[in-house]
Amino acid sequence: MPYAVTHILIPIILVSIIRDFYLKKKQKANFHLHYVLIAGLGGVIPDIDIILSFFLNIVGIDNWYVHRTITHSLLLPLILFALFIVFTPVNKKARICNITRHNLKLSTILLMLSIGVSIHILLDSLFGELAYFLYPILAQQFGINLVLYLPKGIQDLALPTLDGALLVLWITYLELRHKISDYI
Repeated sequence: MPYAVTHILIPIILVSIIRDFYLKKKQKANFHLHYVLIAGLGGVIPDIDIILSFFLNIVGIDNWYVHRTITHSLLLPLILFALFIVFTPVNKKARICNITRHNLKLSTILLMLSIGVSIHILLDSLFGELAYFLYPILAQQFGINLVLYLPKGIQDLALPTLDGALLVLWITYLELRHKISDYI
């Protein structure tokens, strides 16, 4: 299963590319970089069930292991996306979270979280164990583990290398596209 860095960076990179290359200048002005960060944070939300499992074990429920069940099903991103649809037309001027000078829209926050959670589930199904996509409706597991198709000698290095490569790619992208060295 991919590490937290991959779960954060993949949504950040994808949403950044969409923001930087596919949105028009006026749209980009309304799509603050805070949304990119929120998509990245959404990429680790499904792993909140690890903390829940740990807490349940501490309080004495030894056999309760909820990781890769409800928060790794398609139910969570669908709920977030449905909330995005519900809140989008409510009031276009309604804002939440006055971060610095940017007022972020609740509907867009929900969309970014939905994207991050969806990418997390996709990454886990591609690089990890089987997942319960339709849990709690169906307890059928789906997915493949692409790491198993690598030579045995490099399987243990694949996911840490992916983390490092993504981090270097992200920093390089920031320098080339946004000239971050100007701020150092």
